[in-house]
Amino acid sequence: MSRNGDKKPVGFATHITAGGIAGAMEAICCQPLDTIKVRMQLSKSGMAPGTKPRGFVATGLMIVRRETPLALYKGLGAVLSGIVPKMAIRFASFETYKELLADKSTGNTRVGNIFIAGLAAGTTEAVAVVCPMEVVKIRLQAQQHSLADPLEAPRYRNAGHAVYTIIREEGFSALYRGVSLTALRQATNQGANFTAYQEIKKLAHTYQPDLKDLPSYQHMIIGLISGAMGPFSNAPIDTIKTRLQKATYEPGTTAFQRIAAIANDMWKQEGVRSFYKGITPRVLRVAPGQAIVFAVYEKVRGIIETMNVSPSQDRYSE
Repeated sequence: MSRNGDKKPVGFATHITAGGIAGAMEAICCQPLDTIKVRMQLSKSGMAPGTKPRGFVATGLMIVRRETPLALYKGLGAVLSGIVPKMAIRFASFETYKELLADKSTGNTRVGNIFIAGLAAGTTEAVAVVCPMEVVKIRLQAQQHSLADPLEAPRYRNAGHAVYTIIREEGFSALYRGVSLTALRQATNQGANFTAYQEIKKLAHTYQPDLKDLPSYQHMIIGLISGAMGPFSNAPIDTIKTRLQKATYEPGTTAFQRIAAIANDMWKQEGVRSFYKGITPRVLRVAPGQAIVFAVYEKVRGIIETMNVSPSQDRYSE
């Protein structure tokens, strides 16, 4: 991204190509951390008197020892299959909302409106892609079977089989279990990330007025900082959402009843700390992931512009 106004708006093909490649790189690099995070959030360890919850390193080592290192990549197929549409929707919807909220006379968007555009973009991607993708991913990640033992057959063989099984046994609506929490999490994530990224990037340009485009390492640092803000602000939402999407429920129970039951059970049986289970791997997953996304997106976008495939502009933020 360069400064606003220097270039023409980003083309849709650029959103898909640059965003898809950036998202795929992020998923491949960070999926093990996400698997550990999900296992920690689902774990009931530490409930017995005198015991402590299993930590980040211990959870990762347990997965590797019991299920082989490849188990850290469970659910990767579901993530990769949703990355391209997720990133395309994120970029395109944010730019659309940002343009709608911009000052008509100057074309600039105030910080508050950037945050609102980020909230709307996060909600859009959650409903369109993220929620069903995460239901499938979490079901795959929650399976504690060894990939080294061919006789130990899992309930879900792969992402496609998981989708088929969930729809057949629980109905299509099961793919949208936890959609309200997912939308709330994604909205706060993108609101914080978009705003922080653009404001820190603007500050970086202020101190480096001669630079037309920031170097990749600066995009990575800014993405690292902005990416860490979301997890700390909505960790309880993410933990409840993970348990909600993993579990099955009797027909007739409302979403609110399920959320309330999970939150009440966590509070009574595991205490307030249970709402922040998995925060370490989540921050380690999201923050470096956003650093990768920003750096790769900016680089790929620049290459596309150089090749004159699609004109674009700078205005992506996580």
